[in-house]
Amino acid sequence: MQKVLLCLAACLLALPALAEGEMAPFAIGADVFRAGRSVEVDGAGSDDLFLAGEIVTVTGDITGSAHLAGREVRVEGAVGGDLYAAGDEVTQQGPVGGDATLFGRALSVSSIGGDLRIAGSDLQLTGPVAGYAMVAGEKVGFDAEVAGDVSLAAEQVIWGEAARIRGRLIVYEETPGDLDVPDRVAPDARIERREIEAWEGPTAPSWRRAIIGFLLGVVGIAALGALIAVLVPERLAEMRRQILDRPFHTLWLGFLTQSAVIGAGVLFALTLIGLLLTPAMILLALVGGFAGYLVAAYAFGVGLFLAFGRSEPLSIGARALSAGLGALAAGIIGLIPFLGWLFVLAMVLTGVGAITLRVIRPSFFVGDE
Repeated sequence: MQKVLLCLAACLLALPALAEGEMAPFAIGADVFRAGRSVEVDGAGSDDLFLAGEIVTVTGDITGSAHLAGREVRVEGAVGGDLYAAGDEVTQQGPVGGDATLFGRALSVSSIGGDLRIAGSDLQLTGPVAGYAMVAGEKVGFDAEVAGDVSLAAEQVIWGEAARIRGRLIVYEETPGDLDVPDRVAPDARIERREIEAWEGPTAPSWRRAIIGFLLGVVGIAALGALIAVLVPERLAEMRRQILDRPFHTLWLGFLTQSAVIGAGVLFALTLIGLLLTPAMILLALVGGFAGYLVAAYAFGVGLFLAFGRSEPLSIGARALSAGLGALAAGIIGLIPFLGWLFVLAMVLTGVGAITLRVIRPSFFVGDE
């Protein structure tokens, strides 16, 4: 738990460097923390690693565990402890002495001294696994020997010559019996087939699911925007005008508001008596952030319509369309590495600032949509 908190602290300290694309070195004892657009660390002599960036590369051997996140992650050295990695492309070449947990789109795994938990779209298992393996993917290249049990949920599996499963093979399928398993991999007596609905492991990410989830999110934002427009049309219009007229003012006010709420939660926690109020303050910050995003997405959508010469939205349908357009545009911008999440964060804070201004100065606004 302490190392997790240290990792979070290091990431907070590294945010300015991430925005500027420069390295942010930080170390405590033999534990190494790095963040930046391109992070390459020679782990020789290090214990635990905590690395984040667009491209993360680990060379040299470490004695402890590695916690890695980035668009492209490569582990070339040996990891004495456990490996935790997430990214679009994750390649593990050096042996891992402990367990490995990997999540992403395209993953490649070699020698694992403990248990393996992996989920992705395109998976390649090329080295032995000393413990059990939990594998979820769309396309799996299985060319490894697993000493323990294997739980497998995949649309397509290509069995390599080295594929061997010494324990049980539990296959999760849409239609049990569809996946062909050669006898050299595991005999029928050690194969158990189950419905895919019974799968309780990690879910493999896919472009189809990501696109569907993205579109559902846009539709949800549009629907909530329309609902708010029906319930409080005047207030929504007031906050929208404030955001478009004074975006930096509302952004700054939103930053102060969220800082005050989160800071109050921390102070309550320090008083012991007020410790029970800390979850409430965290919940308030989350709800306020979501509400701020709704308001900012609506304002962003209306701003786009106005920029293209359209009139202000007067009907419920037009307001819902504005919210949907704002959510769609913000979501697309949010996909840009590093800059995208800064934009979304700015939207959240801007919306929170508009809500705060509406609450503390209800007589400031005039007009109606």
